[in-house]
Amino acid sequence: MRGKQPGGPAVVTTAGPDAEAPEAINAVPLRRPGRWIAAVVVVGLLGLFIYGAATNSAYDWSAVGKYLFDVRVEQAAMITLLLTAYAMTAGIVLGVVLAVMRLSPNPVLRSVSWLFLWFFRGTPVYVQLVFWGLMSTIYKHLDLGIPFVVQFAHIRTSTFFSYFWLAVIGLALNESAYMAEIVRAGISSVDEGQTEAATALGMSWWQTMTRIVLPQAMRVIIPPTGNELISMLKTTSLVTAVPYSFELYSRTRDLSIETFNPIPMLIVASAWYLLFTSILMIGQYYLERYFARGASRRMSARQLQALAKAQGVAGAAPFAEENR
Repeated sequence: MRGKQPGGPAVVTTAGPDAEAPEAINAVPLRRPGRWIAAVVVVGLLGLFIYGAATNSAYDWSAVGKYLFDVRVEQAAMITLLLTAYAMTAGIVLGVVLAVMRLSPNPVLRSVSWLFLWFFRGTPVYVQLVFWGLMSTIYKHLDLGIPFVVQFAHIRTSTFFSYFWLAVIGLALNESAYMAEIVRAGISSVDEGQTEAATALGMSWWQTMTRIVLPQAMRVIIPPTGNELISMLKTTSLVTAVPYSFELYSRTRDLSIETFNPIPMLIVASAWYLLFTSILMIGQYYLERYFARGASRRMSARQLQALAKAQGVAGAAPFAEENR
């Protein structure tokens, strides 16, 4: 032990071999009976629900098993994935453009972007899809050319646009308004000093965005984008407003009308939606973990292994020097 006498130098005292060891602490964990009671109640209620669902004839589980992998349902599920992929891709691209316009010093670009976001975020997506379904009624022809002078081409909207692509356009425009705010928030979260340092190093605007700003902004952009992708998958059930009736929900609804048994068809649609969203949630988890590298003080297993290896090499160097 190291001690210090009053007015004197520090002294070191050591306990003798006959010194008694301190008694071990007998720590008793705090008992929380309320947690166990709550767990038992929740498990009991869950068991009762499962038993009731399994024995309730209204669910008609035989019909669920019959139509779960029906060819028509599988085709509708693939169409739902296509709608989601096309609309989300277009929404992300347009959202990035709108976000750059919002951050632009040009007041016209900022105003146009703000008006776009104000309209598409302020009106229900179902109403927007209804308008897109009426596109051939509102605009019977599209003329390409010089306004009030000459037109080079006349396009009949009813033959040029299919309901599938009208649904994609409607979903993409609505999604782009939300993606613009997500991207803008992600870019704004990066400290301005990063951009100034990149400019001082001679980087161009494109190099600064792709190498400095966006890699750091992705940590903020990825989580809400994953949520928007999952939401888009479920929002495709609203394209019946266009009207387009070949996606998953509309197809199972038509089958329920044919069989006069709607509950099993709803379970079939829900099962497919749950499958897709579960896969997307797993992918979102790994993406978030990838882009969160370096943002947490907690080191990964690989980093800990590299640190231990480096410390081992550093500790062996003085020993080798002494025995040279």
